[in-house]
Amino acid sequence: MTYPPQPGGWGDPASGAPYVDPASGAAYVDPVTGQPAYPGSPAYPGYQAGQPSWDPAAQPSYAGYGYAAPVMMPAQQGTNGMAIASLVLSLCGLVSCGVTSLVGAILGHVARKQIRERGESGDGMAMAGIITGWIIFALAVVGVSLYVILIVWAVRQASQYPNPYAT
Repeated sequence: MTYPPQPGGWGDPASGAPYVDPASGAAYVDPVTGQPAYPGSPAYPGYQAGQPSWDPAAQPSYAGYGYAAPVMMPAQQGTNGMAIASLVLSLCGLVSCGVTSLVGAILGHVARKQIRERGESGDGMAMAGIITGWIIFALAVVGVSLYVILIVWAVRQASQYPNPYAT
């Protein structure tokens, strides 16, 4: 489909045909890109320095966002394995009558020493293992003591009253 010519000698820029000056009949082509040049572009003979340029390279560039360069952080050490084991064993003491909580508390002390020496993370976890380990161990000792006292009391009560059914 073709359109009738534009008034003033303008051609359709999308057609790729170069602009033809109606006065001189000369076609203007951009010498760098070989593309048709139109009035207002630097390749146009009547271009003046104050006119806007459609050349993308001549457009003003925008300033950057102003982000700073990333700071290189040293690689962080992983969490100390003994700190993890300390907390796990301390909590397992709830179901094992406090035996593993004692081991968990001791592992927590060893883990804190390793963390200070190696610069690893997990100090809070080791501290939690120490605290819960000693508390659960103390509660287990109190519980076992009460159980032993209850058994001793029951045996003494039984020895005070003879069995009426014994022959």
